[in-house]
Amino acid sequence: MSETIFTLITKPETLDKLIAAIANQTVIGVDTETTGLDPMRSRVRLLQIATRERNFVVDLFKVKAFDHPALREIFTAPHIIKIFHNAKFDMKMLLYHFKLEVRGIFDTMLASQLIGGGRSEGGNSLAAVTERYLKEAVDKTQQMSDWASDLTDEQYEYAAKDAEVLLPLREKLAQVLVKDKLIEAAKIEFDCVLPLCALELAGMNLDAGCWREVAKKIEAEHEVLSSTLKRELATGIQQLSFFDEPTINLDSPAQVTDALQRMGIKVEGTRGWQLQPLAKEYPVIEKLLEYRHAQKALSSYGMNFLQHLHPVSGRIHSDFRQIGATGGRMSCSEPNLQQVPNTKEYRSCFRAPAGYKLCIADYSQIEIRILADWSQDVELTKALISGEDLHCVTASQMFNLALDEVTKDQRSAAKQLNYGLMYGLGAQGLAARIDCTQEEAEQLIKKYFAAYSGVAEWLREAANRAVQDRESRTRSGRLIYFTFDANDRSQVAATQRFGKNSPIQGSSADIIKRALALIYDAIKGLDARLVNCVHDEIVIEVIEAQAAECARILEHEMVNAAREFIRSVPVTVDATISDAWLK
Repeated sequence: MSETIFTLITKPETLDKLIAAIANQTVIGVDTETTGLDPMRSRVRLLQIATRERNFVVDLFKVKAFDHPALREIFTAPHIIKIFHNAKFDMKMLLYHFKLEVRGIFDTMLASQLIGGGRSEGGNSLAAVTERYLKEAVDKTQQMSDWASDLTDEQYEYAAKDAEVLLPLREKLAQVLVKDKLIEAAKIEFDCVLPLCALELAGMNLDAGCWREVAKKIEAEHEVLSSTLKRELATGIQQLSFFDEPTINLDSPAQVTDALQRMGIKVEGTRGWQLQPLAKEYPVIEKLLEYRHAQKALSSYGMNFLQHLHPVSGRIHSDFRQIGATGGRMSCSEPNLQQVPNTKEYRSCFRAPAGYKLCIADYSQIEIRILADWSQDVELTKALISGEDLHCVTASQMFNLALDEVTKDQRSAAKQLNYGLMYGLGAQGLAARIDCTQEEAEQLIKKYFAAYSGVAEWLREAANRAVQDRESRTRSGRLIYFTFDANDRSQVAATQRFGKNSPIQGSSADIIKRALALIYDAIKGLDARLVNCVHDEIVIEVIEAQAAECARILEHEMVNAAREFIRSVPVTVDATISDAWLK
């Protein structure tokens, strides 16, 4: 890239030059340089703003730029587009340090991810995206330099370039978004950034004492399971003494496979899906699966989980990756709050502070409702409109029975099919889940598709379309690309499964992101804050006196968000007010 010419602002009196230059702009490039990655333990050193004509670098250690009302108005104005790359990082910093809610954004990283649609194109860093779309190299050698001390000319110029490149980059990406019909999906993503910033900064309150008790209990269970399992697997191995602890490594697939074979149990592998069908026949395998469950709980949600309590806030502040999966679902890390076991003992440790409550709401059967709306299956639509228990209605359709004649086993089979077929559940998988023969499972699937022929047709077309077009779309138009070897039957089958589910799961992601944006604005008049989001569930912490109103708003806005995508069947949201993360 050529040398960047910029104006360095280090005195308050020169700030007016910046304001005058950007006041009438419709689009500006924005970047920050910070002394660290954690908003609560670092500071914002530089603010870089680029227009088509001029570039500015503001040293925020020397100029209190955001004390200027005109600059704040520019950043909060939705009609002035602020271009960021990885906007969540910069916007969290601005929100925490300056209480600045940036509106009207274009995030070049999210745009690149949307255009990629799950394809690996060399990454979505600023350097990678700039190289891909502008054929220019971005020098990132100064990225990890010391931004807290006196800065060099090289650092200032580096900072200015990062903002300057955003303008032409946005033009290229915007053209592709229009061409690929991704504008609606992009708006959903861009509008969701600010709510996620606020959610991450708020964090969740955790009762550390409660968590320690749960972790101790899991440790004890794990120890007993480990000891018992080792002795059972060591059957036939000569031991020095009955009292010696067998030395088998339960985490070694080779040793476990060898031990099972000595017991006369032949296994093709030791992964969960390979062992599960044998669990009912062999108690030792059932115990091995229990051990694995306890091991995972201990490693992810044991005592080490408490290390994530933030030293400043004393709360859990996870990092949500906005497009964390190909279909658009969010993922979560450091720690992963989306995979905290959904049991009372774990969830009860996440408690509202004194004087506050948690409002917890989730969509009821949202993916089935998306499927019904998309497939326009007459019977499934009728079942959802009726308000009756969906799984009982499905069973009554399958077995030609009155609702009050449906048995528990028949309802269970219908439930597995309602949820499983869009994920590619086959006869073998259904048989394992409801404990029947594969032939019986095949007959149940036939009865299901006979009852819901519209669903069968839609799933078949979705699977074929994924293979033929190598892409699918969600309700917002979000693209999902499929890469596979057409000569590899297993890859084709996997693509067919993804083709059925990805548009549905991705549409669910569209809905929850839209809901977050609506809710964030709707609760601004309350003493309330978003604190968690788990796929189809949203959690708000609110002062006790406003909890009922908050729950009403939460339910109302979640329904409104879904109504933008689902029109032919009702949308149901279950909302609860609780002291802890429990429903």
